[in-house]
Order: sequence, then structure tokens, then C-alpha cells
Amino acid sequence: MPETILDIKNLTKNYGGEKGVFDISLSVGKGEIVGLLGPNGSGKTTTIDIILDVLERDSGAVKILGKDPADKREEAMSQTGFSAVYAQLPGNLTVWQNLYVFGLLYGVENLKERIEELIGEFDLKKFRNTKGGVLSSGEQTRLNLAKALINKPKLLLLDEPTASLDPHIARLIREKIKEYVKKTGAGVLWTTHNMHEVEEVCDCVYLLYCGKIIMSGDPRQLPLDHKAKNLEELFIKLANKYA
Repeated sequence: MPETILDIKNLTKNYGGEKGVFDISLSVGKGEIVGLLGPNGSGKTTTIDIILDVLERDSGAVKILGKDPADKREEAMSQTGFSAVYAQLPGNLTVWQNLYVFGLLYGVENLKERIEELIGEFDLKKFRNTKGGVLSSGEQTRLNLAKALINKPKLLLLDEPTASLDPHIARLIREKIKEYVKKTGAGVLWTTHNMHEVEEVCDCVYLLYCGKIIMSGDPRQLPLDHKAKNLEELFIKLANKYA
């Protein structure tokens, strides 16, 4: 059995009488990219926030490499990286300064060398002294992902990492993530509402609707098993069924 990087069991979060997420169970193995697919408001970001322990869960269990982030936050987060287009880095710091600050927070060894590796890998050399606030959305996304990888995490949490990006930059981001997983064996939880992206990059997908997991499996095999043309058609059928 592959090493389990992230294990979630029966996760529930209640927002004033309405369920943000209800009884969610999923896992991410070593070297596995897992998609959490659903429309806006389905509970994807709530799930990520609970994993990061920035939002308290009502019930259920979360383990990152066997550590509960609610009990052993520092140990769990030291193995975790996070990136989202809405979580912008400090705009008054340069590219280099942003990576340096986050590297210090994670206690990264040989930090300056690690920064140079990431600046080169994400084509940020010409922006090293540019403030993050004036970067384009694609440049900011590359910086955000470099930050997420500064500590060489074993778990990478990506909340809509390619949202609002042009196709070229989105493809670059997907390739960089797949390269990192292949090189390190890290596990990835990738939230999105982009069906085609899931089919391209994910080994497994959980379909989330109104805070509930309604189906899971291989994103390329599921449509075939349920007589749908593609994942999008399958998801629409399921959404209509559970509406």
C-alpha cells in the first residue's frame, strides 16, 4: 500500500445551521494528485481551510503524515505547502524578499540557495527585485507556487491554482506541479471546478456537491463507467440528481 500523505475521515463543518461540508472522507497517497471537484460554494475551500487548521472543524479527523494539524500544527504544517490565486503574497515585498521571509518561517536550510533554485525554475529571475504587487496575475501565481514549494513539502494543497489564468500559464503551472510530484513523491490535493484540468492531471477525483462527496474514482474511467461523454457531462447528471 502507498504511504498515505493526507487522510480525512468524516469531516463536517456547520455554518449556522447549514453544512459547509458534511461527512467528507478522502485520502491522498504518496506521488498522487487528487482532485476535489465542485462548483463554487460546494465546500472545496472550506475543506482546504480545515486541513490548514485556519478553520475549526465540528467533527471528523484530519491527518497529515499521521499528525493532526489541530494538535500538532507545527509538525503538520512543516510538511505542507499551500497555493491559491486569492491568497496573494505581500505586495510591498520583492519576489526575493517574499521567498526569503517564508523560507525563514519554515526554517529552510541553505535558504538563499533554495531561493535561487526556485527563481530559476519558475522563470522569475528578471523579477527578483520587483515588488509582488506589480506582477501580472500569471507572475504572481508562479511566485505563489514557488513559495508553496520553498520547504519541499510532502503535501501540496492547491486551491484553484490556475483560476483566471491564460491557457499558456495554466499549462505551465500544471506541468510544474506534475514535475514536482514525479521528482519528490509528494501528494497533492487540487481543488478546482475545471473538469478538463482534472482529467489531465489527477490520478483520482472526488466530486463534491453541496458539501457532500457524491462520487469518486479515476477521472478518465468514471465517465465510461456511467455512460457519459466526459467528466463534465457526468458531473451535470449527478448535480441534477442530487439537487
